[in-house]
Parts: sequence; structure tokens; C-alpha cells
Amino acid sequence: MGRGIGLALATFSASSWWGAGDAFMIPAPRAIGGGETSVFSNKQAIPSRRLSSRHTAARTRHDATSTVVEQEEAEVVVIGSGIAGLCTAALLSSYGKKVVVCESHTQPGGCAHGFDRKGYKFDSGPSLFSGMSISPTPNPLKHVLNAIGEDVEWLTYDTWGVTLPEGYFDNAVGPEPFRETISRFGGPGAQEEWDRLTEHLLELSECTMGLPPFSLRTGPGAVVTMAQFLPTLVKVIKAGPSLQDPFTDVLEKVNVTDPFIKNWLNLLCFLLQGLPSDGTTTAVMSYMIADWCRPGVVLDYPKGGTEALVDALVRGVEGKGGKVMLGAHVEEVVVEDGKACGVRLRGGKVVRASRSVVSNASIWDTLRLVPKGALPEDFIKKREATPQCKSFMHVHLGVRCHDLIEAGAKAADKGDGDGGFNPRCHYAVVADWDKPIDAAGNVIIVSIPSVLDPSLAPPGCHTVHAYTAGCEPWSIWEGIDPKSEEYRRLKEERAQVLMDAVEAVFPNLESRLEVRMIGTPVTAQRFLRRDRGTYGAEIKAGRDTFAGPNTPLSGLVCTGDSVWPGIGVPAVAASGTLVANMMVSPLKQLKMLKTIDFGGVGVE
Repeated sequence: MGRGIGLALATFSASSWWGAGDAFMIPAPRAIGGGETSVFSNKQAIPSRRLSSRHTAARTRHDATSTVVEQEEAEVVVIGSGIAGLCTAALLSSYGKKVVVCESHTQPGGCAHGFDRKGYKFDSGPSLFSGMSISPTPNPLKHVLNAIGEDVEWLTYDTWGVTLPEGYFDNAVGPEPFRETISRFGGPGAQEEWDRLTEHLLELSECTMGLPPFSLRTGPGAVVTMAQFLPTLVKVIKAGPSLQDPFTDVLEKVNVTDPFIKNWLNLLCFLLQGLPSDGTTTAVMSYMIADWCRPGVVLDYPKGGTEALVDALVRGVEGKGGKVMLGAHVEEVVVEDGKACGVRLRGGKVVRASRSVVSNASIWDTLRLVPKGALPEDFIKKREATPQCKSFMHVHLGVRCHDLIEAGAKAADKGDGDGGFNPRCHYAVVADWDKPIDAAGNVIIVSIPSVLDPSLAPPGCHTVHAYTAGCEPWSIWEGIDPKSEEYRRLKEERAQVLMDAVEAVFPNLESRLEVRMIGTPVTAQRFLRRDRGTYGAEIKAGRDTFAGPNTPLSGLVCTGDSVWPGIGVPAVAASGTLVANMMVSPLKQLKMLKTIDFGGVGVE
């Protein structure tokens, strides 16, 4: 789901963050510190893939076979076109900076790119969003789109399907629908506990929702940009410690003991950040609960798939003179006189950066790009030791279901309901509460975006993406040859739990399949260039701290899910926003702030 349901970025609240000599100016008492066809798009896996009109206009395809050593000049070079990298690049382009994005693959988006197979359009990663179709909104990705003057058409819905050990239910967002679920599955006193908890979290949410990441920057200039939100800042300072506490501390404080409520909240924490409730900050959950309890709240999906969202960010880069280079694999960060001053691509081309090199690669992959000796050994060892979340198993399926659709329509015409076939856009499945929530295969997400956008699949068919939610261990796959029969068998074995979850929606699934692709942690490592296929940095509330964007190497800055504020689409958008804003003056940032609708809060 990309953890887009709630804002992982809420970890910024009430924090004093330190990184290579710079700090967020928030006075607070606690610191935050091979032989497979990939399910991810690439030129081998999709020879017939057109770089559609959206992917050709001003985009440059790098020729890695050229024997002529070329050179290109920019102010900022961004390594990778994930959402964080594109947010950084689009904002810098809007600020008037000359930006070049170097993307190894043939299309932009990183883990959020889309791809086609046999008339089906798939999302490679995130597919569940909120706060994108409304304005004002606290969602930092929407703030970026506002700032660069871009958007997409958003399709909305309010219900997703949930299968728990207790049974199935349709989970509608909003303040009232969950009460019925509690009465069905909760014990005596469960509703009172829920009301007590939500009241407490709604009070805290005034901090997490009222101080936008767009107001943050490193250094003393933050006084200028954050002063616009002074009333909220005062609340943040007062609430500081509790916002960074593990969410389990809040459950104890307000005396939440009902097993169903605790299990449900543990699931939501895991879906948000890949961590159980004892590793998730209270700030994250206070935001999420407040967001889902808004009257009239809806969930969002971009028409055309997540690729459409990526395209909007790319337009933001290119429309102001920036460039997104595809098939431009970065082999090394160029370092001269102790400063990162560009990148060297496969084939020898050098793209020079007069200001900065921004790496949207993970911290583990970034370290491999820096020449030996350019970074201190203690920094390298510390960053290499950053704990990692597990990876994913994926299946991408093209499913024929003409008969199910027709049977449902006939039943509806006869007044017999929908004939039992009325799929939701999203499902969450939990196998066993007695297992750790992050046990392999214990939590499964099924996304069927063609329910909302029929253009994503041929008529009478559905596009399906199912995955284990960040709980697939790398150790099972390490050392296995991806061209081997052993690897093929293991793929089938590990994907079976996903196929079973999808078959609960589409009976006789195997006979309906027109497209069937399996992705593993090896797939993510190879095609998304993610170390061990990891979901991101596993930073646990109360125990660990996120690294900041700066590094000891002058000119090298990091953005994305292995630095502050962490995992999730909103979080990486906030990360990209911070990096862009720290490269311009506070007054330029303040001017940009005034173009964003914060609902009358802060900027006048």
C-alpha cells in the first residue's frame, strides 16, 4: 500500500533532528536523530513496451554503448527517480535550478513505476493514497503537486475489504462505521476504550497535522519558515516527548486492553511503516486516526494508475527546464577536492553538478557509489549497520472474469443483489494474530485498481497486484541462482499464499489467468536496485533514530526511505521536500509556501 494510508512523515513532530552539522530548528526535548521475467518493468521483460507519449516528450534515453565520453552540466544531479528524487527535482526546477535526474531503468518512478502486459496496466508498488483529492490537505505529496502546478485525476472510494481470523468485514473509513466493527468483534468495554483512545489521539493530531513538512529546513533559516506556524509549533514543543514515544505507550496510558482493538491497531501500524505498534511512533498513529476520522473522508487512487502520479512529477521537472534521463545507470559519484561534483554513468558519460548530488538510492546502495576514501570509515560502518525492514513477495495477475461480472449483473437485474461478485479495490488479509504481525506471509494486501479505473484492464477483466506486506525475509533467497530450478520452485512455493488470497475474490483463479508474474526479494534487488530487496530502514520508536539527509562528503545529500522521516509515500515526499528547500534561501521557500493551501493555517 506504500504506507500511504497515514503519514509516516508525522515523525517530524516535536523533534530536534541532527545530521552532519545541521539541525531542524525545532526546540524539543528529544532527538530524531537474472534469469527471470521481472514483475518490475525493464527493457528485457517488456520488449513491446512503448515509452508512451507520457514517456517520450522531453525525456532522454542514455546510450550506454557510446564510446564517446560525453559531459553534461547541471546545478543538481539526482540519482534515481523514485518519488523522493522526483519531488526533490521538481521543486528545485520550480525554484529555477538546473536539475538532471539519472534513472537506471527505462521508465521513471522507482518502486512506484507502472508497467503494461497484454493490455493490463500494473502498479509495481504503492496503490493506496489518502488526502490527495482534497484541498486543503496535510499530505506532503499533495503539497509538492500544488507547488509545482501539477496534479492528476483522483478516483475516490471509502471502503476496503478486511479478512481477519475473526472473519471478513468491509471497513469503511470515517468516524462512525468502525463502531459496528467493534460491536461485532470487540469485547465488553471495547467501544469505550476506542472512544478514549481516539479522543486522546485527536488532541495530539493538532500537532502532527498542523506543522507541514514544507515549512521545515536545516539551519537557522527555519526560524523564518516555521514562524508562519507558530501556534502549532508551541503545541508541538509542549507535546514533544509523547509524540515520539512508541504507540504501545499510549495504549497503556489510556488503558486499551481489548484484544481486537490492540490487534487491529498493530495491523495498522504495520501497514503504515512496516513495524508493529511497539516500534511505531505515536505521531504516526495520531495523524492516521485523525485523518480517517474526518467527516466525509475518502481514499484516493490516481486515474491511469500510479504511473500517472509519477508522470505528473516528471512534468514538474521537465516543464521548468529540468531533465529526466532514462536508462542512465550511475556507476560512481564523482568526487574532486573532497566534494561530490557529479556522477559517472555506465558508458563513461559524466553529468557534473555545480551544487549537489542528491542520492535517491537507499543508503546501503548509495555507499557503494562513493569512491573509497571519500567518506569516513566510521560513517560507512554506522550507515551500513542501519537495520532493514524485510522485503516483499509480489504477484501481478491479469484475470478474466466476464462470467462473474455477467452473473452479478443478472442477479442484480432480478433483485437478487450482486450475485456475490462485487470486488473491492483493496483487501487486507491477516492469517494469525498469535504470530508476530511481521511473520512471513502473515499479512497480505490485494489491490484491484481496475475496480475504480476499468481502463487498467481489458473489458470483462481485472488487474490484480497482491503482495506480502514487507515481511519476506532475504535469508530464504540469499545465494540462490535466479536462473535455477530451485529458484523457480521457491517462487511458486512462496507465492502460493498470495494466490490463495486472490482466489478468495476470484474463484477458480488459475483457469482465469491471462497474465501471471511473481516477484521476489531477488527481483527487487535486481530490477529496483534495492539492497536485499528491502522495504527501507527499520527505525523503531524509542530505540533508534533516523539519519538525516546530509553526509560528511560535501555536496552529497540523501533522500528517500532510508533517511528521515522514513518509509511511505508521504514520508518520502517530505524527505524530497526537505532536501529541495535546504538548497534555496528561506525567503524563496517562504514564497513557495504561500502558493500552497494549508487551510488558513500558518502562511498568510
